[in-house]
Amino acid sequence: MFKVTFIEIVIAITILWIVNRALVYLKTKKLDIKHEIKLILVYICLVVIARIVYFPYHLVNGHIGDMIFDKSKILPFNLNLIPFKNLIQSFHAWGRFIFIGNIIMFIPIGIVWPFCFKKLDNIKKTVLAGFLFSILIELSQLLLYERFTDIDDLITNTFGVFIGAALYFLILSKIIEKITQKFINRKK
Repeated sequence: MFKVTFIEIVIAITILWIVNRALVYLKTKKLDIKHEIKLILVYICLVVIARIVYFPYHLVNGHIGDMIFDKSKILPFNLNLIPFKNLIQSFHAWGRFIFIGNIIMFIPIGIVWPFCFKKLDNIKKTVLAGFLFSILIELSQLLLYERFTDIDDLITNTFGVFIGAALYFLILSKIIEKITQKFINRKK
């Protein structure tokens, strides 16, 4: 058994982030400060989601509890592959909170990712990327006996990405374009 603290995860994400950005710079030989500042939004999304999906919701002695790996307790996996089973069975106050929370947690992914990554140029691509990201999260939770891998989470997370992507492509991208055009026109 070993434990990982939230601070250790933030440090690991930060180191991986810096190494990734350095490798991109070495490959392209370009540093676009505006793009790097936008990408900080992606970094923040990753850290916040890591906090919510891997660590206990409640504080332990006033601090975020540890993520615990214990190979002797992993099996059998805490796993639900029946859609809506847990949503229907646990739609009491806590179940509604989890349902709504999963949607809300992934709305920023649907907004931030297409804003930062040019290849995510439509709702379908953005939702697919969010879906794959959610699968990665759910599979990684199989290794944590205190967490639960649930198809309902995959559904609600993806729905959250869809809402965010719809907001971005139908409303926010047009606002951003108008602001950008005003800024460009002022420079002329």
